[in-house]
Amino acid sequence: MKINFKILATACLAIVIAVVSCKKPDYSFGKIITPTDVTLATKIEGVDATNPNGNGTGKVAIDVTASNVISYKIDYGDGTTEIVPTGKVTHKYASPGTSDYTIIVSAVGTGGVTSTTTKKITVFVLFEIPAEMLQNLTNGTAKTWVIARETGGHVGVGPANTFSPDYYAATPNQRDACLYDDEITFSRDANKNVTMTVNNKGQSFITGGATAAYGLNGPDNCYTLDVSTPRKLTFMDANSGSSSSNSTGIQFMVPGNGLIAFGTGGKTYEILAISATTIQLRNIGSDGLAWYQIFKVKQ
Repeated sequence: MKINFKILATACLAIVIAVVSCKKPDYSFGKIITPTDVTLATKIEGVDATNPNGNGTGKVAIDVTASNVISYKIDYGDGTTEIVPTGKVTHKYASPGTSDYTIIVSAVGTGGVTSTTTKKITVFVLFEIPAEMLQNLTNGTAKTWVIARETGGHVGVGPANTFSPDYYAATPNQRDACLYDDEITFSRDANKNVTMTVNNKGQSFITGGATAAYGLNGPDNCYTLDVSTPRKLTFMDANSGSSSSNSTGIQFMVPGNGLIAFGTGGKTYEILAISATTIQLRNIGSDGLAWYQIFKVKQ
């Protein structure tokens, strides 16, 4: 039998090439080294003696360092996560008010190995109050208000699911004298923080259903109460289910006992309406009812 050596050689060469081609390539990450000496430092913008949790911008400078690190994975504690090549980054928190966040940083080394560190921070975020509302409330610096005693419904109460004093609305000058001499001053600073100071001349009117909330006991009446400490207010979107037809859609929280002109046990006040001369507020008292107040600018 005649053998074609040329064809045979070509076939053998093809087999060798096929075998070589099927061999899996080798990859190497090199030596796997776990990051060490992970440190996490944070600086909240605007922190000082007056603003221990920041000036309201919500910005926090984060500085992470580690040895043998390729990148950093940062969980900011507010539902957002980011991978950054260096450990220096500024994050802006958005939830209005004062909130606690736990930052979790994973330093990533070769082969994906990680070392983790955490830090808990407390950040104050200032709600962006509409400019016109802020001007009406404070006149740019400070403004003092009193109960609009000559206006019908200057004090009122209704069910929690409506936005008008359906159960009772005071007629002009009907209520107790201690309610009418209160002066409420709203002041703003350079960072648009709003502080409220109440001068109740020593006594405040408190509803009977709320006296226990202030450590007292008794019916609707005037009670001796110290509310002179200035209180920084926290503004936010209203959560009452109101609409643009019956509210501004903005509310604020009063720290401490929450009392403004008269005590209902509530601490959150929705601004139903505001102008340069009048304010109408609504809050839910400790009795579950909606209470109303109307203020006018002190003359």
